[in-house]
Amino acid sequence: MLSGAAGAPEENGRAGVGSEGAGAPPGGVSLKRSITLANGVALIVGTIIGSGIFVTPTGVLREAGSPGLALVVWAACGAFSIVGALCYAELGTTIKKSGASYAYILEAFGELPAFIRLWTSLLIIEPTSQAVIAITFANYLVQPIFPSCEAPYLAGRLLAAVCICLLTFVNCAYVKWGTRVQDLSTYAKVLALIAVIIAGIVCIGQGRSENFTDSFEGSSWQVGNIALALYSALFSYSGWDTLNFVTEEIKNPERNLPLSIGISMPIVTVIYIMTNVAYYSVLSKTDILASDAVAVSFADQVFGVMNWTIPLAVALSCFGGLNASILAASRLFFVGSREGHLPDAICMIHVKRFTPVPALLFNGAMALVYLCVQDIFKLINYYSFSYWFFVGLSIAGQLYLRWKEPSKERPLKLSIVFPVVFCLCTIFLVAVPLYTDPVNSAIGIAIAASGLPFYFLVVRVPETKRPGCLRRAVASVTRLIQILSLSVLTEMDPDTEAKSQ
Repeated sequence: MLSGAAGAPEENGRAGVGSEGAGAPPGGVSLKRSITLANGVALIVGTIIGSGIFVTPTGVLREAGSPGLALVVWAACGAFSIVGALCYAELGTTIKKSGASYAYILEAFGELPAFIRLWTSLLIIEPTSQAVIAITFANYLVQPIFPSCEAPYLAGRLLAAVCICLLTFVNCAYVKWGTRVQDLSTYAKVLALIAVIIAGIVCIGQGRSENFTDSFEGSSWQVGNIALALYSALFSYSGWDTLNFVTEEIKNPERNLPLSIGISMPIVTVIYIMTNVAYYSVLSKTDILASDAVAVSFADQVFGVMNWTIPLAVALSCFGGLNASILAASRLFFVGSREGHLPDAICMIHVKRFTPVPALLFNGAMALVYLCVQDIFKLINYYSFSYWFFVGLSIAGQLYLRWKEPSKERPLKLSIVFPVVFCLCTIFLVAVPLYTDPVNSAIGIAIAASGLPFYFLVVRVPETKRPGCLRRAVASVTRLIQILSLSVLTEMDPDTEAKSQ
């Protein structure tokens, strides 16, 4: 989109800082395939299991009205997420580019809808979600220091900023460092949930099953309530598409991408359902509805002096979830830059560490900016419509590519029933907010539409028609970023590029 070095000749339609110089290897620089099957499973499981399962059962039960219907909602959302993840497994092995839905929409429907997807992620989805996760992490760490009063606002925000900066540094250093942090945090949070499940099984074995008697009594069968219950549970399942953001860094993606999804999604679904069963074995419906963090209330009644382990597990869950979000979002911005939708500087790679340092720094800076927004949790309401719309659009692209390019190589090809069912369910998820929350949905649509002027007045304008002063300024900034970050423009993996054609 924007040029690199001043006076540099255009190559492949881009005027950029070349791969040579700045210490670049003669063969060029590209992302390295360092993510194994175990890393992939840990990345998906660790991203999905965030703070949601520790706190959102209250919201699901409030809307469902009964423990029985709440458990059905958790199971249904797990099945829905598995179907979506399997569809993404086919897309990821067919379109072997990082960027997840952005790359798939670009391949199927072209630049404009893909850019709008990138724009909404840039303005709202990624920085807001990362800031919220970091604040949640900070709150759970700071609150024990202030047991009888509310923790200072500034202390929480500063700790959140430290967390974002630390994880950005870790991911800049080496991809392996980021995956190791993810692996360790995933093991810790899964062990914490297994402890909750075992405690629940013991309680049931001791005869504490009164909360399961007439478990569907009081169920709310209204469409609006069921939809809100689904949204609460789906929030806890979000993140099943994380591995598709780093497809170009997976070893043997044709095998390891679908395997990672096939292993991780059933694990998460079973853990979630069993964890909720454990909650209901100890806590009554009234207890859960009165709790701000169900897992903490559970620990207070079951773990005794060890109840501090659950708040720690929530903090670790947020830490791992933030790490995965930073990893995925930076690759989204990296791919968007490589496709010409963001400044060229963002798609540079460190010449020795092979990490997208400028993209990571850009992502971290955006998250830090959003930490300054006091009512940041309200921003979350603005993107549910956009998020599900673009996820559904990417799966619709799967159907479109099946029709448009039937002979395209597909290492994994699902039954047509899977994408059709998912698209129909997504229509429901998109339509419900328009009816139940039209104001926030309209704001979300307006945010997405605000990218149109930028697309037509900047992205689509040929390089030669842009003001010379702008080109020189961008070139100077790009060169400065290149020098400071010791990075050069990326080159597509030849195998990835060939197989994506």
